[in-house]
Amino acid sequence: MDLDDDLVGLVARCKAGDQRAWATLVKRFQRLVYAIVCRMGLDEHVAADVFQTVFERLHQHLPRLQDPSRLQAWIVTTAKREALLQRQRGQRLVSTTVADGDDGEGSAEWDFPDESPVPEQALSHLQQLDRLRRALDTLDPKSRALIEALFRDEDERLPYDEVARKLGMPIGSLGPTRQRCLERLRRLIA
Repeated sequence: MDLDDDLVGLVARCKAGDQRAWATLVKRFQRLVYAIVCRMGLDEHVAADVFQTVFERLHQHLPRLQDPSRLQAWIVTTAKREALLQRQRGQRLVSTTVADGDDGEGSAEWDFPDESPVPEQALSHLQQLDRLRRALDTLDPKSRALIEALFRDEDERLPYDEVARKLGMPIGSLGPTRQRCLERLRRLIA
């Protein structure tokens, strides 16, 4: 029996009112909901609230669930939406006090929305980095060494002539070779 068949049976038992099946279903997806909320940068208290809301909605939605194999996708979507809602409710503000005039008297305090990247953007960035790392791992060792040498942090970057010397390549071939390597990476990531 595969996991989808097991889930279909579990959902059918839940629809029939089997409380043990419901407890099993909740336990099966509990960590997923908490992981989604925590990856969005919210704390465990918000995660508990989201968890409760998601499974309360699932309990109401379960009788109308047509395709039990899509249950995990439904839970993920519902958890993300509820976590976003919770984050909006508790959106941080950055306060700034500004002096009013040259005489030093009076001041105004302004609140600005926090412009730091939202956790979804950070998660997307991490996923892109992971795809890039996996793609780099598939390159041949010389191509990978070239890309790593040319795209180091600015303070660690070597001049072209030194990269060519270390890799045993003519300096004139670095640019075209780099271009071919980047093109391979683009195809691997796409």
